[in-house]
Amino acid sequence: MDYETIEYEVKEEGIGTLSLNRPRKYNSVNHRMMEELEDFWRERLYDLDTHVVILRGNGERGFCAGLDMKETMKMAPDLNMDQHYRFQARLARLTLAMRQAPQPIICAVHGAGAGLGFSFALSSDVRVLSRDARFSAAYINIGLGGADMACSYFLPRLIGAGRAYEFMLTGNFMSAEEAMSLGLASRLVEREQLMETALELAQTMNSKNPMGLRLTKGAINMNLDAGGLEQALNMEDRNQTLLVARGMLSQGDKASKYF
Repeated sequence: MDYETIEYEVKEEGIGTLSLNRPRKYNSVNHRMMEELEDFWRERLYDLDTHVVILRGNGERGFCAGLDMKETMKMAPDLNMDQHYRFQARLARLTLAMRQAPQPIICAVHGAGAGLGFSFALSSDVRVLSRDARFSAAYINIGLGGADMACSYFLPRLIGAGRAYEFMLTGNFMSAEEAMSLGLASRLVEREQLMETALELAQTMNSKNPMGLRLTKGAINMNLDAGGLEQALNMEDRNQTLLVARGMLSQGDKASKYF
């Protein structure tokens, strides 16, 4: 697909930067961007050359203002209930696609991440913020339920249910400082250092075993939902055994006869 609303650049071997590219519209997600993001994350599923993805928003106005409401309100009257549901499901599953992507995703946020933009940040694996970054679970503010776009799944797991209730029921903004104090973000930096810091983290990850990165992300994601310690240990044991076996195979060890 030829992208119009997103940009993808290989920064260096193993590291790619995905930029939401509707800066005049606050990088809001229209139908075209939804389709392009679906295509992008589908391609990453089988991309062995990309080990880490940095997600950012182009322009100075902010990371992502969520859904393009102007376009949505224009097309809504022409959609029946089935079509509404399909559109809702496709949008929401962009967050699932990010979780299923084997590459760790570092989200570099400046300005506002609201609604679906907030969910993009939550669906990433690591968040780096500039001091002007702020987040809002804005769904409740537009007359809809406050639980939308995987926010009710990710936010309580990342900051605890107590504060998640507050942000999702009020739609109030969370400042960059609050995000740091709640453990939502890994780094808080000046605006001009945002991409530099994200790239440094990506380079550190990229220096590790690529299969190890994929299995680690997969294990964390699976164990967020694990029924208990035994299930978590089983996942870790599997991953570590696979990596040991892979190392033995690469060295031509006799154990290769078993694989």
